[in-house]
Formats: sequence, structure tokens, C-alpha cells
Amino acid sequence: MKALIVDDEKHVREGIKILGEWEQNGISEIYEAGNGEEAIHLIQKYKPEIIFSDMKMPKMDGVLLLEWIKENQSTSKTIVVTGYDDYHYMRKAIHFGSSDYLLKPIDPEILNHTLETAVHEWKKEALERARKESSTQLINEMKPVYRDRKLTKLMNSDNLNGDLYEGFGIQPSENYQVALVRINGKTMEVFQGDRDLAYYTILNVINEIMLENESGIGFRYLSSKGEVLIIFWKKFAEIGKILNRIYKTLKSTMNISCPITLGKLVSKNARLMDSYLHAKQIFSYSNILDKMANRIYVNETPANHALRNLMDYSANIDLAVQVGKMEAFDEVIHQITTDITAKNYLSIKQLLHVENEYLVISNRWFKYYHLPNVAIEDIQKRLDLFFDENGSFMLEEYIKRKKREIAIFLKKVNKGTLQKNSNIIYEIEKYLQANFDREVKLQEISDHFYISREYISRKFKQEFNVNISDYIVKFRMKKAKSLLKNSQLKIYEIANMIGYQDDKYFRKVFKKVEGITPNEYREAYIKQK
Repeated sequence: MKALIVDDEKHVREGIKILGEWEQNGISEIYEAGNGEEAIHLIQKYKPEIIFSDMKMPKMDGVLLLEWIKENQSTSKTIVVTGYDDYHYMRKAIHFGSSDYLLKPIDPEILNHTLETAVHEWKKEALERARKESSTQLINEMKPVYRDRKLTKLMNSDNLNGDLYEGFGIQPSENYQVALVRINGKTMEVFQGDRDLAYYTILNVINEIMLENESGIGFRYLSSKGEVLIIFWKKFAEIGKILNRIYKTLKSTMNISCPITLGKLVSKNARLMDSYLHAKQIFSYSNILDKMANRIYVNETPANHALRNLMDYSANIDLAVQVGKMEAFDEVIHQITTDITAKNYLSIKQLLHVENEYLVISNRWFKYYHLPNVAIEDIQKRLDLFFDENGSFMLEEYIKRKKREIAIFLKKVNKGTLQKNSNIIYEIEKYLQANFDREVKLQEISDHFYISREYISRKFKQEFNVNISDYIVKFRMKKAKSLLKNSQLKIYEIANMIGYQDDKYFRKVFKKVEGITPNEYREAYIKQK
């Protein structure tokens, strides 16, 4: 370690050098300066850990020197030495972080006690700085994928593995708390769809703030798309302020709104997953119609609103489709909107539920009219389009989009692209032929083609002059005759191939339809060859 003695009187400097127990305190180099300007030059060059300074000196006094040290060499421990027992100087010394205040003439015992204390404090702070630097370096150098994978595993674990404390800087604690940061499609647009860059940038902001507060760590939760989690192990009373700073920093630097929800406090013996699921539930029921400056939910109780089902309106929707005009949908859409946004409340859970049911209903009608329908792979991504830069849901835009989709569908239907009613019976015939070797019930056909059983039975008989069951039998016998021409196949094998498990029953049906037994048919065919 190094020390610097600053005093305009040479004999004072010499006295401190003689009286100080330097070697015992690990100080091997001692430098001298006659004023503040000389001291600054030596501090910049040698960076001494311990600095003794007089207060009244020419050119630059001790007050200005202490102020400079605080701004430029804040890790050094300073000890003021002066012959003036003046409160003004003492107050200045304390203000600029001086470790102690000694009066001339200097008492050797007090000097060495003060020196020992200053060295001890410096070493203690140096260890803390090293730990912080190590943690920062670990976070910065650690491959994000490795970090995220390990911490995701910790989240899904039933206990907190001690090895992970050391590996990720997570401190053992009596309690833990998990915050959920939601990354939506609007955020990805800012990063031109580069997901890795988005997560890297957002986590840099989060972990920089977390390291400053020494209270937690953030990571990408790989078990769920679009989520960053923060594990807190202390400073629970300050979490609200920390999350608020994270949200505001992301908003001001990147103009993105990332909703943040805080889960409940859990003990070290509980699972982190319990806190996470609580945070996720809060997010699911948060009101997306609220116009909020900061979408941060701390100390929230999850809402318990019953979900509205779009299927409850299916009869009105079916009637509107049959009418075939957009005006018929206006009243239905208005009623649905009024019901799901009662009291100006709409949760993301309700919205996802409605969207899923909407896709089921629309897909059924597209199939009914044999219209091509584009599959939606990511419903959440589809909904993200309707959130503004502040995270509020744009309900009117969403409704307009739905009306456009319905209008396009009706236009295709009204154009008669596929004349469903006249061609559907032949589609049913193809379906029966493709599945002739198993029992096909009328209800199965009805479910598959979205037509009533009564309509299918009536139209099929009108078209083919035979009911469906008799049609299947005749088709099976046609296949059987073809197979009987192969003398290597056994009768029971042919029966199984065309859908009969009992070959005796097959023989009976064959004779009833064809007038002869399967063996007689085969023998007659062989004789003709």
C-alpha cells in the first residue's frame, strides 16, 4: 500500500513519517507534497490508498484538495491534520468523506490508531469493490444462453441449489421474490425483430440497475416466450422503486413499454415458481384498457373475474353468417364488446380466451364453405399489434380489424367460390370411400362436414338412390370381388381388409349382395381364365 502526506511545513511531514507505524499496516511507499496542486499530481501518478492532508496551505488548500479527491480518487481514505481546532474545517472534512480529524501537535498513539482504522476500512471497501467487480464481470462475460438456461432450471427446481449462489452471485436469503417483465411484439419491432438483440439490450439495462442495488439478477425465462424474470433476495421494501427505475429507463432509452408484475414473497424453503406464478396471474388479469404512465404492478392482488365465452354468442354468429351481410354482425359485435369490457375492464386473459374461440368459430365456417384459411401460429404475436407504445390496448383498432376479416370472409362466401350445397354430397362420397374399411357413423360425417345428419341422409339418398349404410356395403363388396381374384389371399384376410372382423358374417353379407358365396365367386373367376 502507499501513503501520501500533504503539508506546507516540512517538519510536520517528517514528524508524521517518523511517528507512523507504516510497515505494521502494510504501507511500503510514502510520498510528500507541500500543497494541494503537488498532491494532485502525486495522487494521479501513484494512486495512494491513505492520504494525510493539512487544511491551510498555499496555492490549493485542504478543502479544495478533499473536494478533488472525492470526485477523482474516491477510494482513498483521507485523514485531516491541522493546527486549527475549527468547526468549519471539521465540517468540510466530514462533508468530503474524510476518515478522521487530527490536531497538531500529533499524538503518536492517536495517529497510529487512526492509521490502523483507515487501513482496515480501505481493505474492507476494497474487498467489496472486488466482489462487485467480479459479479459485474461474471454477468458481462457469461454467455447469455448459459446464464438463462441455468437460471431457468433454478426457477423450475423444487429447491435453491447452493452451487448457483456462487455461480451467479445469488445470495442466500431467508426470503425471495420474483418479478415478471413482459416482452411483447411492439418491443421486438424496435429491434427489427432481432429477439437476441432485444433480450441482450433489455437485460443489460436490468442487470446494471440490479448490480447497483445488489439485490437481484435478471434473466430470460426460457420456459415461457416473451418473459424476463428478476429474482430478488433482499431490499424487498425498495423493490417498487427499483422496478419503477427499470421501467422508466427502458421507456426513456428505447421507447418501449414492458409491463412488470411482482410476485409474492416466498421463504427459502418454498419454490421460486410460486412467486413467479403469482406474478403471472397478476399480469393475466391486469386491465389492459387502463391508460397508465407506468405499467408496474407491485403489491397487487390478482383479480378474479369470470371469463366471458364467445361460444355463448354462437347462435347469433351463425345467423349473421347465414344472412351474409356485414350489417348483421354489427349488433353481435357491439354486444360482445359491451359484455367483455364491462366497467371498462379487459384482461389479457380474457382477450386471449376470446381470440382463441374466435379462431375456432371462424375456422369452422371456413371449412364449411371450403375456403382456404391461413393458420395463426402465435396468437399472442397477433394481439401485440394492438398495443400502443404505452402498453394500452387499442380496442377500437382491434374491432376494426375483426370487422375487416369478417367482411372479407362474407365476400368470398357471397361470390360462390365453391358451391358448397351442390358439391358437398360428392365430398361425402369420397370420404366414405377413403374410410370404407372401418365403421363410419352418421354423426362423424356431420361433425366433419358441419352439416346436420338429417340433411346428409336426405341429400345422399336423393343423389345416389341408396342410403349411406347400403352404399358402404356395396362398395365393400366391390373391393372384396377385386381381392377374391387373388387366389393367395384367405377369405378371413379379405374380410379383415374390407372392415369385417368376422369372416362368417362377411360370407353371409357377400352371398346376400352377390347371390353366391365368396368361394363360389373365386372358383367361377378361375374357370373363366
